[in-house]
Amino acid sequence: MRKWSLARQFFVGQLVFVLALTAAISWVLYLDAEQSTYENSAARMLAIATTFADDPYVSTSVSLPDPSAVLQPYAREVMDDLGVDFITIMAPDRTRFTHRNPDEIGAPYIGSIEQALGGRAHTETFSGTLGPSVRAIVPVIDDDGAVVAMVAAGVTVDTVTIARNAQLPLLFLIAAGAVTAGAVVSFLLSRHLRRATLGLGTDQLAHMFVFYDSVLHSVREGMVLTNPHGELVLYNDQAAHLLGLPPARTGQPTAARDLDLPPSLVDLLTTGRQAIDEFHVTADRILVVNQETAVPGGGTPPPGAKPMGTVTTLRDHTEIESLTGELATMRTLTDALRAQTHEHANRLHTIVSLIELDRRSEALDFATRDLTQSQQLTDDVLGAIDEPFITALLVGKAAQANERGIELAIAVDGQIETSHLDPGALVTIIGNLLDNALDAAADSRDRRVSLTLERSGDDVMITVRDSGPGLSATGADAFTLGFSTKEHTPGGAGRGLGLALVRQAVQRLGGSLTVANDDGARFTVLLPLASTQSPIADGVFPGGTRV
Repeated sequence: MRKWSLARQFFVGQLVFVLALTAAISWVLYLDAEQSTYENSAARMLAIATTFADDPYVSTSVSLPDPSAVLQPYAREVMDDLGVDFITIMAPDRTRFTHRNPDEIGAPYIGSIEQALGGRAHTETFSGTLGPSVRAIVPVIDDDGAVVAMVAAGVTVDTVTIARNAQLPLLFLIAAGAVTAGAVVSFLLSRHLRRATLGLGTDQLAHMFVFYDSVLHSVREGMVLTNPHGELVLYNDQAAHLLGLPPARTGQPTAARDLDLPPSLVDLLTTGRQAIDEFHVTADRILVVNQETAVPGGGTPPPGAKPMGTVTTLRDHTEIESLTGELATMRTLTDALRAQTHEHANRLHTIVSLIELDRRSEALDFATRDLTQSQQLTDDVLGAIDEPFITALLVGKAAQANERGIELAIAVDGQIETSHLDPGALVTIIGNLLDNALDAAADSRDRRVSLTLERSGDDVMITVRDSGPGLSATGADAFTLGFSTKEHTPGGAGRGLGLALVRQAVQRLGGSLTVANDDGARFTVLLPLASTQSPIADGVFPGGTRV
């Protein structure tokens, strides 16, 4: 039985319960029917005996010299008409005047007469000459109040039993109806339970709960279970950590709209659509999200089947994207060095050729002018910024812009100390803003990008402009979610995360970010030079919208 499904166990248990309850009720009804039959028979016999005792004909006849001669025919007729087994009229000394069997007339009555001699009627079940019977004995009282005779009327127990058994078909019908109704209801409930429990048994359900709960809390990915109404039914500790949610409480679903989640995640959890490796951005994390519908048995739900909800997995991609950004920066520097190597090789060949042509003055002038131009940017940046990572990044971006045929103007206003700022975050901010600006300017007519770094009170201001088409409102909205402003995947969320990394880096440094359209896009970042770095509210978009 332990291997039975929970639905089968429930059906068998319910059926046994219905059978036991029906048997108990049937037994009670049987006893009640038997008791009612005896009580009705006793009441009927009492009414017949009382009628005889009150009949003046009986009270007059018992004083005749031969009462039996007149009373026996009378009693016999009444017994036949009323279906009574016996009506015995007797003297106070038990002598019978009437009886069903004429041979018993004159013999003493067998039964209790004490109450009747005392002037009281009573009923009893007694075994007489006809066998066990239900009888009533009533005194016949004259005008002086004396008991002059007694009347006993009764039916045998067999007759009572026949009357009781006449009620048994109805009793059996009620019992059969109760069993049938109980079995049908139990079957329907068991079918519903089978669907709800997928035909599993109690041991299997217990093991599944223990294992699934252990898996839910042990996996390093975040997992969120959502019902068809867009309510979070359950999520593990990692999901709570990644999304900033309170600890999950079993049995208390929470609507996704009521939680402090990014709008893109709220929409995904509410609609229940399929998601494969989508990128979603929270205030401080980049998450890779997958979502599938939950159906019995797994896989694709059959046509018309209603899914039970969705299962959403979350992977923290923040560090990977940060490392990817740093790798892209290093690749930029490598490409810049490779381009410079190629360019310097060409220039060196030019200088060597001039020397071989004995045009030494022109070779010296060409080499001096080239050295002055290539060193100018490095000297300006090194003299104004105390961070070698930023210097290397700007030199590399300048070479990259030159290779792509884009004019990159870099201006550093005054001395800027960045010792209190995370160099990795600065590389992320400046590198990604320049990358987006270079991409936007590449297709423009002027092909210009400018970068300005300057002090603004206690802050450092970073301004990046490009000659591209600028950002539309849709682009700004996509920027707040970390979507690419250049290309979107068919599934919805973009794969470009550079601007999202910029936003998060700005937040980590406690700064602010504004975006505006000024003959192209203009990004302005304010970073406090103090050492305090705290998250801020979302920054600013065109028209004063904060990221």
